Amino acid sequence: MELRTSKEPILYSFRRCPYAMRARLAVMVSGVQVELREIVLRDKPPAFLAVSASATVPCLVQRETIIDESLDIMFWALKQNDPRGWLNMPAACKGWIARADGPFKHALDRTKYASRYPDQDAEEHRTTACAFLDDLDQALNPWLFEQPSLADFAILPFVRQFAFIDKQWFDAQPWPNLHRWLEMFLSSEDFHAIMHKYPQWQLDDPPLILRA
Repeated sequence: MELRTSKEPILYSFRRCPYAMRARLAVMVSGVQVELREIVLRDKPPAFLAVSASATVPCLVQRETIIDESLDIMFWALKQNDPRGWLNMPAACKGWIARADGPFKHALDRTKYASRYPDQDAEEHRTTACAFLDDLDQALNPWLFEQPSLADFAILPFVRQFAFIDKQWFDAQPWPNLHRWLEMFLSSEDFHAIMHKYPQWQLDDPPLILRA
């Protein structure tokens, strides 16, 4: 285990990763302070590799406890403080998140990174992703349920990632509720706050505390 340089929990993150985005969102909204360490995926520091069994972001280190899954980090933060009531959501939210993290993300990767999957049909996977987005568009009014919840913000970073594969094509699709939902997110102060650019973390850097 590395020597700590901060009394706060450490959150290893990468700015553009949608998993890391949703973890940062929940931490920021909760007001729980963490030491943010921005890493570069092609140059992962030994301190990060020593604590992350998966070697993927986000990874939260709190004393001897390591949380290596983004959804678990969201719940960890919001269970400590949930000022917006994001955890006040019906059980159906879990189903939406499971669909987004499972079949939709699978199809998204094989659409966005088609060259990595030469034996896969990118158009077929885009069609699969669109089926999920069709259902999402029908459900949104303007949020998945009566008020914004963890489910919205667990899914939005992945919809954003899909949209920017080909934004002109995406904007032309008949998804008025989905477009409005995504635009509310992209134009929000929360989104701009979590997308602030930080330099790559170095071992001798002073602690950088993530704040709202």
